[in-house]
Amino acid sequence: MGHGGDIIQELTTDHREVEELFGKIEALPMGDERRKEYADEAVIELVRHSIAEEQYLYPAVREFLPDGDEIADKELEDHAGAERTMKELEGRDADDPEFDRLIGELMQEIREHIRDEEDNLFPRLRQAATGEQLDKLGDKARMAKKAAPTRPHPSAPDTPPANKILGPGVGMVDRVRDALTGRTKKY
Repeated sequence: MGHGGDIIQELTTDHREVEELFGKIEALPMGDERRKEYADEAVIELVRHSIAEEQYLYPAVREFLPDGDEIADKELEDHAGAERTMKELEGRDADDPEFDRLIGELMQEIREHIRDEEDNLFPRLRQAATGEQLDKLGDKARMAKKAAPTRPHPSAPDTPPANKILGPGVGMVDRVRDALTGRTKKY
């Protein structure tokens, strides 16, 4: 899928990619090892996506929307819950009975989060910010995703400036771990 454009287009593309991975998981029978592979890919995408939102989308929401603090705080709570679920899922194989419960929980959390962003947050932000502002945020979000961690870190800071300082270092460590374990070849 094509990435690019403003922050809303970029994040919406991420949403479609994650939903595609969820569909692949749902299409396979329980216990199929490919479900774990797709779940790992989804987690990588979700963590990178969350980093971009936490570093750039939610600060913009706080700046441009009158109730932005309340909205951003709720979105960060959603992220924290999903990140805890991803962390629990991380060490489980597809034939682990908890795998199916956890992946189902994660898919539900993420689908609700996506629906809320696309139906409410994104349209409001598009009204409040200029095209140029949204374009710049899109560029920054893409850069953040390149350096972002690939594994969940529920105790890591999720607001600037700490997340912008620590994120790239954690991301580098995650990518080394991924390479050493063969977790995925895509990143």
